[in-house]
Amino acid sequence: MLTQAILVAIWAGICSLDDVGPQMLRRPLLTGTVAGIIMGDMIQGLAISATLELMWMGIGNVGAYSAPDIVAGAIIGVSLGITTGGGIATGIALGVPVSLLCQQLLIIWRSFACFLNPWAERSVLNGDYKALAKVHFFSTPLWFLIRAVPCFIAIYFGSDLVKTILDAIPKSIIDGMGVASKLIPAVGICILLLMLLKGRMWFFFLLGFMLTTYLKLPIIPVTFIALAFAVLYDMASTNSRTSNNNESSDNQISTNSNTEEEYDL
Repeated sequence: MLTQAILVAIWAGICSLDDVGPQMLRRPLLTGTVAGIIMGDMIQGLAISATLELMWMGIGNVGAYSAPDIVAGAIIGVSLGITTGGGIATGIALGVPVSLLCQQLLIIWRSFACFLNPWAERSVLNGDYKALAKVHFFSTPLWFLIRAVPCFIAIYFGSDLVKTILDAIPKSIIDGMGVASKLIPAVGICILLLMLLKGRMWFFFLLGFMLTTYLKLPIIPVTFIALAFAVLYDMASTNSRTSNNNESSDNQISTNSNTEEEYDL
């Protein structure tokens, strides 16, 4: 169990570093399947992670909103679902609360990481790039451990410890987190609206609102309609730029011709 807990913790740390980089490993379908392979049951890991993927398909960070930690939730849910023999039901029952708990750990770390920005900015302004490298050397191990440590503890000590930690959190804190989780997405949506309402982008927002609210279309048809309008908008913009370039070229040729005629006279 110790070896498996260490390997899963390393995998969680790698996914944590990827989460602040290209974000190619963060989906539960991949993170949970690899955790299942480490725990010795790939089929069960794939089944649990696929269920969690369907649950968390639309989850993402929007504006100031920090989403539940689907990386740690999927890894711990799959690992404990396999070790306890509870399967999908246990994986979901443990993965969801763990994702909410690790979400708060990420919020605490990101709040602390804000203090690294003045250090990095001061290093750049002073031209001290060695100090700038120290910022990365300091923060990278912490990003690795922020998910590796909880995953190791949860898998090595079992589901009883996870349940004990969740039960130890006061109900007032849980309720406060629930209220904050409902308010913060509104802030993120407002930030996106400020971006959408610039220029002509408001028309596409209005179109999407009408399709989903009044026509009751699901997300997949709206996505294809948006793709068609995006292609049309790109084609119109390209044709407009091309015609403007042709007009400027014609005007330049006309100007050159008039200049040559003046010289002939």
